[in-house]
Amino acid sequence: MTDATAAEAHIPKGALARLMQRKLALIGLALIVLVVTSAVFAPVLVPYAPDEQHFDGLTLEGAPLPPNETYVLGTDLLGRDLLSRILYGARTSLIIGVAANGLALVIGTLIGITAGFFRGWIGALLMRFTDLMMAFPALLLAICLAAIFHPSLWIVAVVIALVNWVQTARVIYTQTSSLAERDFIAAERTLGAGTGRILFRHILPHLVPTIIVWGTLGISTTVLLEATLSFLGVGVQPPTPSWGNIIFENQTYFQSAPWLVFIPGAAIILLALAFNLVGDALRDVLDPMQRGQN
Repeated sequence: MTDATAAEAHIPKGALARLMQRKLALIGLALIVLVVTSAVFAPVLVPYAPDEQHFDGLTLEGAPLPPNETYVLGTDLLGRDLLSRILYGARTSLIIGVAANGLALVIGTLIGITAGFFRGWIGALLMRFTDLMMAFPALLLAICLAAIFHPSLWIVAVVIALVNWVQTARVIYTQTSSLAERDFIAAERTLGAGTGRILFRHILPHLVPTIIVWGTLGISTTVLLEATLSFLGVGVQPPTPSWGNIIFENQTYFQSAPWLVFIPGAAIILLALAFNLVGDALRDVLDPMQRGQN
């Protein structure tokens, strides 16, 4: 197989056009663009700093204010503008989602492609280590790691990456093992191609669609895990706003001020749903087996 032919096998022609024809994918993309835009331009869109406490932000009894003309989404238990904290919290979710998932993809791809290509004792050792990591509940392992290290934005990102790479490694291992048995790989070996050329010019490019799909789907998992850790108090620490710690801080007002829980909860669900919708559409568009079924 020539490099040109291999390149055509990576991303199918017309994939973007087919993606744009899927209504659910467009809805997901619109939600992602909305959240990203809101997070990037948060300082321009909101009139208050996320940790600024307002003297008029609480009732005379000291309770949070409901949505009103001054505070569009109301205030929290400390009299801070909820809209400001939601938009700045979107930054936290996106930064951790992209950083943690990107690191998890790198780790999973390296382990999967190494085990699938070399196999033998190297592959067996790496896959048994992967199985060992999969045996631990991801949330419990993340809580333990976060408790050991002082929680911060980047520490949380690394912790999430360390528990989220195993699924990627398994998928990449399976596909690499299959590709390594293909005739064009055997032909390359016969022609004297080195390991580096085979891996980077022939096998890795064929894994690009899978990496793209898992990269997109993984962000939703990362966002949910970050919110869970922050809610449990071992994630991003206040006063840095995070959708998870916003719910944690205000959970005592669940009945008297439900917007403090429902609004950040809805933001978490919508962002995770958006990436899932786009990821599912990408899988259908990029996976040859899925394309054959549709």
